[in-house]
Amino acid sequence: MVRSLPGRLALYAAALIIAVYSAFPIYWMVLSSLRAPGVLLTSTSLIPGPFTTEYYWNLLELTDYPTQFVNSVIVAAVTVVVTMVFSVMIAYAVTRHRVPGKKLIIGAMLYAYMFPPLLIAIPMFSIFAKLGLGDTLTSVIVSHLTLTLPLGVWFLWGFFKSMPFELEEAAMVDGCTRLGAFLRVVLPLSLPGLITVAIFSFLLSWTDYTYALIMIGSDANKTVPVGLASMIGSFDLRWGEIMAGSTLIALPLFGAFAMLSQYFIQGLGAGAVKG
Repeated sequence: MVRSLPGRLALYAAALIIAVYSAFPIYWMVLSSLRAPGVLLTSTSLIPGPFTTEYYWNLLELTDYPTQFVNSVIVAAVTVVVTMVFSVMIAYAVTRHRVPGKKLIIGAMLYAYMFPPLLIAIPMFSIFAKLGLGDTLTSVIVSHLTLTLPLGVWFLWGFFKSMPFELEEAAMVDGCTRLGAFLRVVLPLSLPGLITVAIFSFLLSWTDYTYALIMIGSDANKTVPVGLASMIGSFDLRWGEIMAGSTLIALPLFGAFAMLSQYFIQGLGAGAVKG
């Protein structure tokens, strides 16, 4: 703990510098999406104005951004739901039942993060092509699960492990079944951890570029990150529309963190406690 006044001031100054350094690219992105076309590439002023929404209208009317946005919503939503269901089932099973080699199972799932996504995406694309799932949103969802599912299992495993089993035993003594104790006791107490896993899963799926680029070939199935990247051409670089599209990508993330930040912080703290 920093107790002296100079130490606290130095800590606050360092935190402020880090916050400004992290937030400035986002501020510049939003500011650039609202600048007038004549000053977008010439003005370096940090003060907003004059404003225009021309880039947003061009993005929505002249490109496939609305379809791509819907595709991203579908992929991210399904990924989050599937990750939550299977993460809870696997993490609860390995913490509450005698599963042979459960530590090996958890460790093996985390090994997926040792390999870059591109290395995993190429053989997965070959498998999906043989199964007739090439160029589909299903292939993107399954690919995203290779990232989100191990993370969800690992996080909830630590979360459930720190939760006393006596709570469930007390519920079962009062007449609950094992499933009833899980639904009425474990899940409500695990809400911060569940929300944390959901946010991380949504973030990984919503912002993914590598898997979507390899799995999707048609314009109708592209997600937003791939769609924005395709707007960068050799002779035409529409920075205004790209900044507007990037701002729209970030809005759901801002909303999720703003509404669920309290549970997110609680989940991170609780998941770090070892049982």
